[in-house]
Amino acid sequence: MVRGKSMLMEMKMMTLLAIFLLLSDPFGVANANTEGDALFAFRRAVKDPNNVLQSWDPTLVDPCTWFHVTCDDDKRVTRLDLGHAKLSGHLVPELGRLQRLQFLELYKNDLIGPIPKELGDLKNLVSLGLYQNNLTGSIPTTLSNLSNIKFLRLNSNKLTGRIPRELAKLANLKILDLSENDLCGTFPTSGSFSKFSEQSFKNNPRLKGPELMGFVRYDTGGSCK
Repeated sequence: MVRGKSMLMEMKMMTLLAIFLLLSDPFGVANANTEGDALFAFRRAVKDPNNVLQSWDPTLVDPCTWFHVTCDDDKRVTRLDLGHAKLSGHLVPELGRLQRLQFLELYKNDLIGPIPKELGDLKNLVSLGLYQNNLTGSIPTTLSNLSNIKFLRLNSNKLTGRIPRELAKLANLKILDLSENDLCGTFPTSGSFSKFSEQSFKNNPRLKGPELMGFVRYDTGGSCK
């Protein structure tokens, strides 16, 4: 009887503690839940034959205990490391809700479909590693909003269309690899692109070469999709 009362008191204390934490930082809890929902949307969009996402339990308060997810002291997601995980499926626009994400590493999987334009909302992103997948469609112009990006690696996919000129304004960009795709037109040579060699663009059979500043551009007229 005494033990039963003790357990009841302990449960009440835990409930009160949970309520206190919720009231003391409601926005933190809301953000954690939103980010958990965003990650779980990606979980639903992919097949996971090796069960690397088995720990992704949507009933938890936040995703910070999930494997391959790193959070900061505020329990906001800062890294997603799922390279070489044998995942197949699609990227989802909900990933753009991870506002403090710095590293999005999904390389060497079997992801298909387009790169969501919402990834351009990840203003704190430092590294976007989507190389060696089977992504299709064009490179979103919205990626030019990633003002903190240093590493942009989209090589070895099936991307088509022109290279957005807006990407040249990414002042912090140090590594760029768009090789091994099906991009067309010309590639920019101004801004941050001035420091990259043709190695960053190699093996795009329809890519005509660098943009000739001050002259007629290679990509005027013609079809490039």
